Amino acid sequence: MDQADSPAPVQRVLAASEGAAEFLALISAEELSPCLFAESLAMVSESGQPLGQFSVSVQPACYEEPGEQEQDCYLVQAASQGIVNEVPCGSSLTAYISKRLETLEQHQHEYVKFRAHPLDRKTHVVKRGGRLVVKKIIEEGEHEVQTQSFSYNCASLRGLISEAANLLVLRVLARRRAVPQDTIFLAFDTEARVCTSTYQAMGSQTQLVGMTAAEVFVVERAVCADEGIPMAWQFYFLSDGHLARRVQVGSPVTMLCLQMPVLIDVEEAEPRPVFEKKPLDWEEDVQLYSQFLDRKEELQASHASYARRHPELSALLADFLHQLLLRRPDDVVTFAAQFFAPFATQRPPGSAFQASHKPSPFRSHV
Repeated sequence: MDQADSPAPVQRVLAASEGAAEFLALISAEELSPCLFAESLAMVSESGQPLGQFSVSVQPACYEEPGEQEQDCYLVQAASQGIVNEVPCGSSLTAYISKRLETLEQHQHEYVKFRAHPLDRKTHVVKRGGRLVVKKIIEEGEHEVQTQSFSYNCASLRGLISEAANLLVLRVLARRRAVPQDTIFLAFDTEARVCTSTYQAMGSQTQLVGMTAAEVFVVERAVCADEGIPMAWQFYFLSDGHLARRVQVGSPVTMLCLQMPVLIDVEEAEPRPVFEKKPLDWEEDVQLYSQFLDRKEELQASHASYARRHPELSALLADFLHQLLLRRPDDVVTFAAQFFAPFATQRPPGSAFQASHKPSPFRSHV
């Protein structure tokens, strides 16, 4: 059986510090939302000569693992290409990262086109069930190919920050202007083996971005492989997480932002105003009391005008009061209904006088 087709052996890894997984768990989707944008930087030499381009893009996406439900995630893409010392070189990165910053799938491709001995290296990382499967393919020259596969238990990868997840974590750190102290994370080294990594704040400084002087926050990331010397990168961030500069320690190539980007301003929601309930004493309120008096005078004038236009109203009311005081009924409402019933236009025919002992048709009886 070919080594490429054999089951990937499960690798043992070092453990991250206790605060690493907790730090990642506390990064919410709301905090990651303003970190979803694309940017582009120029590759320049130590003397400032242009060498190529570097771009990063993070956007929302969906991912469906075989046998699992589709889930919302982030699509991270990064690419660089240029010519260093007259040798074409470049890299590309495409990955799906969960909202918990777990790596669901990641594909990396790096190449250096030496004339005599070109080098091409591909690394594929895929989550399958409870394992993270890694496949590495190296092509040296035209025919020599090396393939290697291995896997990790996901339970042992708490605190892992892959290369794609690192791009999101760095933007979060830049916006926070703070880096977790004494926290050891896990990462992939150049051989796709899990190793340790750390972040360190290098303070703030002023940098010229295009023609604008801007304050940048510097973060250094170090990846410590089991073998060889550690690799370190320094990232210079603007206030909203845009990269102003990226430098790999010991490399003659620098990624540089040549034009000031439009900064992302996240407006904080203002708290809703709270109005305390106050007792309303309208007689003490000058404006309300004035409105009351105006309305009172308006109604009095209207009533007086109506009474003048209908003089029969005074006679009718005087007659009713006269009859009421003479008879003095116990049920005033029923007496009033019977008194005014003959004036109804829809009254059924019959005598206008009713016996006082009959039950009232205007009241309900149990």
